[in-house]
Amino acid sequence: MSDPIQVAVTVIVAHTLAVASPGPDFAVVLRQATTQGRAPALWTSIGIGAGIAVHVSYALLGIALIISQTPWLMRVIQLAGAAYLLWIAWQAVRAQPADGDAVGVGTQAQSAIRSLRIGFVTNVLNPKATLFFLALFTVVVGPGQPLWLQLGLGLWLCLSTAAWFSLVSVLFTASAPRRWFLRRAHLIDRGMGVVLILLAAQLIWTALGPP
Repeated sequence: MSDPIQVAVTVIVAHTLAVASPGPDFAVVLRQATTQGRAPALWTSIGIGAGIAVHVSYALLGIALIISQTPWLMRVIQLAGAAYLLWIAWQAVRAQPADGDAVGVGTQAQSAIRSLRIGFVTNVLNPKATLFFLALFTVVVGPGQPLWLQLGLGLWLCLSTAAWFSLVSVLFTASAPRRWFLRRAHLIDRGMGVVLILLAAQLIWTALGPP
């Protein structure tokens, strides 16, 4: 595939389908939006976009290819990602219901740095993202494409990912939906915890299960 326009369209379509599909990033943003509020969810979305920059960087440098061809290193990334998801899940499943009118009030605000870090680490430690960008930049884009195209697509991937999850954050923190979610925040939190545990279990099985 050598036509820059065709390459760009293919990357945009593939990335749009990938980013909109449920996964660790979506689960974490949804949890942030429904339990922490809009600002933390937006910072988490920006953190996910920053994480994409890491994937793009090592894909462009060829490091992703080395990772994919080094089984033990890929297993380390998978297990690290699973451990982080389990840590977030443990906090989620311990959520307790708020008291009556105090729902959504009096909860200590999560700092911007912590919210940003949650999104960044969740994305960087997602081995599916590693494999996705490896395929994208070796099969679709390829080293033969102009540097300006590779850098431009990398920037677009970061910004569009952050924008998508920011939209999710805004939608799930709108006034009416947020009141509904806040009254059920502990149930949603526990549900997201179960989802994250399942995602972590899948990573562990992939890393340690039969080939």
